Amino acid sequence: MPVYKLVENEIFFPKPQLAEDDGLLAVGGDLSVERLILAYSNGIFPWYDKDGPIMWWCPKERFIIRPSEIHVSHSMKKFAKKHDIEAKLNRDFADTMHRCRLKREFNEGTWITDEMEVAYKKLADLNLAISVEAFVDGELAGGLYGVSLGKCFFGESMFSDKENGSKIALILLSRILAENGYLMIDCQFHTPHLESMGGVRISYEEYEKLLRAGGL
Repeated sequence: MPVYKLVENEIFFPKPQLAEDDGLLAVGGDLSVERLILAYSNGIFPWYDKDGPIMWWCPKERFIIRPSEIHVSHSMKKFAKKHDIEAKLNRDFADTMHRCRLKREFNEGTWITDEMEVAYKKLADLNLAISVEAFVDGELAGGLYGVSLGKCFFGESMFSDKENGSKIALILLSRILAENGYLMIDCQFHTPHLESMGGVRISYEEYEKLLRAGGL
């Protein structure tokens, strides 16, 4: 089945189940607030090269972390005992997102374009996106950002400027989300790093149940 082509003046997505085996569902459209909300509410997210069209993905196998089940390693517990660790919520969303972009551009390339920075800042201004920054001994160590809808958090990217920076940010975010009844952190794609912190694979059917249970 051909990939669906979106148009800018129609806020619509085909059924997520129609995605290709690699997860590609549609191309085109825009990054308006309304379209992004509809996308994330169905487990769809944009991921594309800055020189190409917007590409929308909905993998059939999902990778999530349940906030209450975040795994904190023994070495991380030892690290935490030796340092003063603090989390700040929405310290500076735009700055955190841009730091994520710079880390990706320097290391392996990035999908975080100027257009995406503007779009997600609009979500943050509406309290529909969150950034978390981790401080170690008073210095910024790392952070992450993502979309927050209902009781679901959709992680987008993270950065580390110091040892364990992104890990600490994810652990502290998980605790904040668990305290507020969130059901999942959508990690989008599997990595060994996220698996070591409690990430698990689930089917889209189970994932969709979490979306609906989370109020989406």
